Amino acid sequence: MLGIIGGSGLEHAMGTLGHSESHDVDTAFGKPSAPIVTTEVDGVPLALLKRHGDGHVFNPSNVPYRANILAMKQLGVTRILATGAAGSLREEIAPRSLVIPDQVIDKTFRRAGTFFDEIAVHIELASPFCPSLRDVLARASASSSTRVQQGGTYVCMEGPQFSTRAESELHRSWGASLIGMTAMPEARLAREAEICYALVALPTDYDCWRPHPHALDQFELLEEIIGNLKAASTVALELIRTALPQVRALGSARCPCQSALELAIWSDRSLIPASTRERLRPILGKYLDAKP
Repeated sequence: MLGIIGGSGLEHAMGTLGHSESHDVDTAFGKPSAPIVTTEVDGVPLALLKRHGDGHVFNPSNVPYRANILAMKQLGVTRILATGAAGSLREEIAPRSLVIPDQVIDKTFRRAGTFFDEIAVHIELASPFCPSLRDVLARASASSSTRVQQGGTYVCMEGPQFSTRAESELHRSWGASLIGMTAMPEARLAREAEICYALVALPTDYDCWRPHPHALDQFELLEEIIGNLKAASTVALELIRTALPQVRALGSARCPCQSALELAIWSDRSLIPASTRERLRPILGKYLDAKP
């Protein structure tokens, strides 16, 4: 099953046409942002989740990321394609284009960033976005009329405020391409849950390093940004739908993302409390229940 995490209108954009089922999932970390809608499109089982909830009620710091990823895991999701708005840090990355980032710098500090508060688990995260899913998106983008940049570093800031000019210039000096607020800990948690994860970033504007046109007042500027987001979201979901046959072709092919915990559990398994084992069973069950 392929999970898709994005904004409003997912069901309509993916062409479910009413052939869907809503799941009010509960997890050991609470409920996800919204009920998860399962359906099938082009022969691919899908699980659709609105990251910010119905009506966009969760700001980026308060999105229940752990519940979102664990709910996907409990429903049988093995791969996730996500979309997310971002600001461009590069002149060549124009609003309404798309970017498939390959790296991330995490500057968040208020969010629970791991499932493993009670035991020591250290996953490999050198490639934070799944290479096999990024390759699928790259091949699908060949037929897109929209410019799709392959690769780039996404800086994930805490928010909910936008960058200062000094911060924006700093991020540019790091060589980053995008600034956003939602890729982390979402990508990290997906890896901890052994779910392949890739992101289609939606540049809505140039971050504040580039002065906005003086001809636009604040209301006109906001209207332009929202228009860019809607346009980019539509194209991004079209790209994901184009990629579905290639996702289906992956079938049950194994990916290193799906065995990320194999060597990552450092705690003595015999000392892990029963309550922790039960809480983390959807993620760790196959490792903790295995006979020596």
